[in-house]
Amino acid sequence: MRNALILRTRRFSRQINIRTGAVAVLLALVCLAVAVASLAIGKHVIGPIDVANALIGEGPRRDTFIIEILRMPRLLMACMVGMALALSGLILQSVVRNPLASPDILGITGGASAAAVAFLSFLAPVMSLRWLPVAAIVGASTTAAMVYLLAWKQGVSPLRLVLTGVGISALMASVTTLLMVLSPLASTLSAYVWLTGSVFGASWPEVQSMFLWLCALLPALVWVARRVNVLELDDLLAVGLGLRMQTTRLALVALSVALAGSAVAHAGAIAFVGLIAPHIARALVAHTFGGLAVVTALVGAILVAAADLAGRTLFLPMDLPAGMFVSLLGAVFFVYLLLRQVR
Repeated sequence: MRNALILRTRRFSRQINIRTGAVAVLLALVCLAVAVASLAIGKHVIGPIDVANALIGEGPRRDTFIIEILRMPRLLMACMVGMALALSGLILQSVVRNPLASPDILGITGGASAAAVAFLSFLAPVMSLRWLPVAAIVGASTTAAMVYLLAWKQGVSPLRLVLTGVGISALMASVTTLLMVLSPLASTLSAYVWLTGSVFGASWPEVQSMFLWLCALLPALVWVARRVNVLELDDLLAVGLGLRMQTTRLALVALSVALAGSAVAHAGAIAFVGLIAPHIARALVAHTFGGLAVVTALVGAILVAAADLAGRTLFLPMDLPAGMFVSLLGAVFFVYLLLRQVR
């Protein structure tokens, strides 16, 4: 095929779309540009050459401290969280065959948020904040299990999954609001900042933790990539091709929950990334899941990193959460998608 590159060995065979590869390289360069800008721009501006010197430990001590301790962990966390949320949204949209599906709409983010607010309000005084990611992931997993079980009726259909997820999401939002009303004022303020979504104060141990989550989950995504292409077909056709529908769907939902839960646990409830990034990726490349996942991950990283850069630099000396800017863009994009669906 003229528009594809074939890589084949005795045990490995992959077809790489040339356009998808070119778009991925271009997005990687854009992500690199955003990264350089994020390291250079701030209250203290550092030139690109000084950034490079600081990264190799040869710049002034102040520049090295600002980049290695303050800005680099924050940048890496933003990129990884954006990738995880974007891939989680892409998986959900493929599972339910609905372009409006995302971790926010199906209640996964809401469950993680409710559990995290409960931890900050009532357990933080007696337990270390290191347990906050565990609480968020448990909340996301519990909510996903509720959605899946309530949607089960001789199997899980995409429509029932969406409708149940919307209902559970509304329930979790109410629970979160109630917890914030009942909690002390100091806990309410910290929970509110966390709910907005921010990578402020990210440290190297947190970056390492998020990186380990991605290293554990991305191989599973590669393993199921080919099955997703079949899953997006009609259920009867997919079963006729030999796909175990319910097992595959459950595995993909679990993978999506793990990606979204780990991201929310480390950066808070950054909304709409899982909705926006897959749509942008589909507008750029073919709809084959493998290439689409790579492009979606890059778009998600760019979105969150650029939003964090804007929040950190546009309103100095204030440092606004990245989730505010992503939500602003996401709300407009969501209304556009709804209008397009109606038309």
